[in-house]
Amino acid sequence: MGFDRMGHDYSYIARNCERAVVTAYRELRDVGTNDFSAFGACTSLYRIHHPEATVTEARRLVAEWIDHHVVRVDPGPTPGCDCD
Repeated sequence: MGFDRMGHDYSYIARNCERAVVTAYRELRDVGTNDFSAFGACTSLYRIHHPEATVTEARRLVAEWIDHHVVRVDPGPTPGCDCD
């Protein structure tokens, strides 16, 4: 199933990198990591999936995904990378 260890369902997120970033951000915040550190870790995680991305691109996408999935809790599709 698409549930992470904290019970959040992210199976509707089609891109593997997007799902990984959102799950990592949620889990880091759930265990008390501050927003800035969680964001930085997720930016690094995105760049592991997409080493061709600039830091600026990675930060923009990670911020969009966190805003979309975590802040607004919108299950709809997001703009982003072209991977699966």
